[in-house]
Amino acid sequence: MDANGIAEVLGATLPGVPVEVAPSVDLQSTLYVQPGDLLNVLQALRDSAPLKFEVLAEMTAADYWPREPRFEVIYLLISVENRLRLRLKVRLPGDDPHVGTATGLWSSANWLEREIWDMFGIAFDGHPDPRRLLMPEDWEGYPARKDYPVQIQKVPQGGSPTQLTEEEFRANLLKDRLVRK
Repeated sequence: MDANGIAEVLGATLPGVPVEVAPSVDLQSTLYVQPGDLLNVLQALRDSAPLKFEVLAEMTAADYWPREPRFEVIYLLISVENRLRLRLKVRLPGDDPHVGTATGLWSSANWLEREIWDMFGIAFDGHPDPRRLLMPEDWEGYPARKDYPVQIQKVPQGGSPTQLTEEEFRANLLKDRLVRK
């Protein structure tokens, strides 16, 4: 079943919910849904007999700054029984990015949503444990955002030769032998 087939099943299960089929260069079925419809669509994908996406394999986000809507949250779902894979995306604005939590549908969403919150600042409404996961609690900002200030200042350096002369090689070998003793 391709993206159009999945969209048809969703249309029959959730009439009136807009589902956008997206082109994909890797041939993986890709759909877009509205943030307000996300949880209903996720539940329909999990519970609908022709689909049965019982595995939330991965969640991530993308920052398209300065474009609006700025963020996309991406869900990678697998139906083992029906041998299907789906990439489900939801677009979120840059000023107040938030969407409902999927932890009630898949327990694997817990840490994945915490990682997205920690790196991108996208909030998941109703999440049971919205603490930072990767960064310290006192960290300011969200490092995966494209407008995050880069604080590394390093002077560019020229390359060094990758080959040694015979004398340099012998000196390094002798120095290494002396260190090992």
